[in-house]
Amino acid sequence: MNEPNQPQPARGPVRITVPSRADGFLRQFTALIGGPLGRHSEPGRIDPGFFSVERVIILMTTVGALLMLLAKNPCRINGWTGNNPYAYACYSDWVPLFSARGFAENPWAPFSAAAQFEYPVLMSTVASAVASIIPTGIENRSLLYFDINLLLVAILWMVTVIATLRMTGRRPWDAAMVAIAPGIILAGSINWDMWAVALLALGMLAFARKHTVLAGVLIGLGTAMKIYPFFILGAVLVLAIRTGKFKTFWVTAGTAAATWVLVNLPYALAFPTSFMHFFNFSSERGAGFSSFWHAFNVIADNREGIAQFEAEQISRYGLILFFLCCVGVAVLGLTAKRTPRLASMAFLIIASFVMVNKVYSPQFIVWLIPLFALALPRWREFVIWMLVEAAHFYGVWFYLDSLSAEEAQKAFPETGYVVLVLAHMVMLGYLMFLVARSILDPRHDPIRAVGQDDPLAGPYAGAPDRWTLRGLLAGSKNTNEVAENKS
Repeated sequence: MNEPNQPQPARGPVRITVPSRADGFLRQFTALIGGPLGRHSEPGRIDPGFFSVERVIILMTTVGALLMLLAKNPCRINGWTGNNPYAYACYSDWVPLFSARGFAENPWAPFSAAAQFEYPVLMSTVASAVASIIPTGIENRSLLYFDINLLLVAILWMVTVIATLRMTGRRPWDAAMVAIAPGIILAGSINWDMWAVALLALGMLAFARKHTVLAGVLIGLGTAMKIYPFFILGAVLVLAIRTGKFKTFWVTAGTAAATWVLVNLPYALAFPTSFMHFFNFSSERGAGFSSFWHAFNVIADNREGIAQFEAEQISRYGLILFFLCCVGVAVLGLTAKRTPRLASMAFLIIASFVMVNKVYSPQFIVWLIPLFALALPRWREFVIWMLVEAAHFYGVWFYLDSLSAEEAQKAFPETGYVVLVLAHMVMLGYLMFLVARSILDPRHDPIRAVGQDDPLAGPYAGAPDRWTLRGLLAGSKNTNEVAENKS
């Protein structure tokens, strides 16, 4: 009998999983098109022709990108002035930053001794590079700046989808979640976060294919965009501890750290004050509008005897809570009977960061969607999650619009805003619970239900366990029993 973490013997050609048969939620919607795909049409036994899975999903992503453009079109037509970004829910950082941070006058404005650009170095580079190709002699240059950034985001979305598809093993259709995700359609063009999302997806794909140095480089570049790709190394560390293969972790983590230093060090040496502005701004800023902390402060503002959280307190408490969450994920990963999958632990770690961080921007949803598709690709939960996030998305902008509303009847109620913020956090917490349950009981894991172990394990694939908390505790118990019997 094969051990759970040992490679399984080959049993003929690999067949991909058909969503209309494997997912009970989707199966309910196939009646109108003749029911689920039949067994005589098993993928892999017939030539799909032009409409291969990858091409269909690329087409779906193209439609998603057009919907992203459509969602922002009210601002493209009416401008991003006044309350338009809030009233039409078409806000984007790109347009106001183009003028407010000096890109209109100097495309490389972040790279100066007096610069105050509140983003990491590599993101500053992207912002400046796009600004540098905007002609100076045209009207409405900020609109062109937006359009070019949106086009790049669409390309990065495509890259993320293809990378996700190639990490799904027998379940390539899971990448469709990323291709048509309303969360990305609505929030992907708020900021430059899709750059970090794509770099992390490519880094995970490289790791899955055992290219650990390349994976480290891509993760390091992603961290130079946004800090969250760095957290995936915590999941790699758990696998290293369980298998005793620490070299893989040190190569990946060391390469990621070296890449981050090489990207940041020249800027830090040349413009130390500007370099530190991002870190100072992050520590001093208040709670973000989509965060629990801001919702609590809104409640406290209307209740006597309840003190609001200050920025310094939120930073401290958020850091402590995130540390405790990481410890919890590590304990979960080291006590599970079967080695947890990389994507499952990565989702839990990054979702924990989003939950407790003082800044929970609406675009952070794009961080989580590809990880969810790899960790728990269940369509019913995904659809409910996206509906909750869409309601929250519009609720945040309508709330911001109401802050300057002159007529009381046009104001979005604070209670509605608080409820929507709590709803999207409760929903994320529920997804975290489901992922944790799939780690403890693999029978709830859709990936392992189709006969796969971990398509993302890379160098750890098939490696037997050498150290777990469960085994350590069992060993201590056996030792105590022997001592009692001798006495």
